[in-house]
Amino acid sequence: QVQLVESGGGTVQAGGSLRLSCVVSGRTFSNYAMGWFRQAPGKERELVAAISWIGGRTYYADSVKGRFIISRDNAKNTLHLQMNSLKPEDTAVYYCAAPKTLAALPLRPYEYDYWGQGTQVTVSS
Repeated sequence: QVQLVESGGGTVQAGGSLRLSCVVSGRTFSNYAMGWFRQAPGKERELVAAISWIGGRTYYADSVKGRFIISRDNAKNTLHLQMNSLKPEDTAVYYCAAPKTLAALPLRPYEYDYWGQGTQVTVSS
């Protein structure tokens, strides 16, 4: 059974930083791309960043480019999201997600089959 467990959320002032982590178990982590999504109240879930299986390709939403960095440690089955220069509009529940297929860099929510429980990120102004 594939399990994803996020950690690292919290409350931070605008301009601050947080680092999210996601530990994956139940599959060969290094074979699959991974993604970070977020969902704010009343809004649809959106892809924040994605990374290919070996880390050579990444995607960032325009709203986080230059501020967030996605990375992975395949030896530790762990995905990270370094979030810098946080803004109040970054406030949301953040989810890590994994696809069932070997797609190189999935960009749509429906392409992801496994999800973590989510971790709350709150940025105060």
